[in-house]
Amino acid sequence: MAQLYFKYGTMNSGKTIEILKVAHNYEEQGKPVVLLTSALDTRDGRGVIASRIGLKREAIAIETETNIFELISQLSYRPYCVLVDESQFLTKAHVYQLARLVDEKAIPVMAFGLKNDFRNALFEGSEQLLLLADKIEEIKTICHFCSRKATMILRTQNGQAVYDGPQIQIGGNETYIPVCRRHYFNPKQETKEI
Repeated sequence: MAQLYFKYGTMNSGKTIEILKVAHNYEEQGKPVVLLTSALDTRDGRGVIASRIGLKREAIAIETETNIFELISQLSYRPYCVLVDESQFLTKAHVYQLARLVDEKAIPVMAFGLKNDFRNALFEGSEQLLLLADKIEEIKTICHFCSRKATMILRTQNGQAVYDGPQIQIGGNETYIPVCRRHYFNPKQETKEI
């Protein structure tokens, strides 16, 4: 039975490695998949899913006006799964289109992305996925400063924490670090493990 999955985690939690692994596993069995990613993320080029450890795959870039349901429906083949990277950047309409793929076409959809931004607010795509997903899974990593689970993302600029600004600013390790709640609010606080 097809389902809509939302797999979220902070920066550096391995979301992209997971999506590439899932794609590889399907394709090793001769089952074609469709890889999608946000057109906003151009760090490695438009329509590229790239992990920090160097693995890359071409993907279809999703623009704001892209109708994902129509895009998949018009393919010359029926994919076994639709895999979406950077799903936090999806619009509400995109998430509803993904749900239609599951419900009307019986195609499983796995969306991978961040849950919350550096201000600790939900992204539009993540909020809608949390509301509509059949299965929600956290991909865990540890805090940059201690061994606690990272649940938040700290934006930095010139080594200083930043808590205000536009929600979307594309960046990697030079801009964002995964942190626990304690170090989100006090990044300079010394860590004493209990």
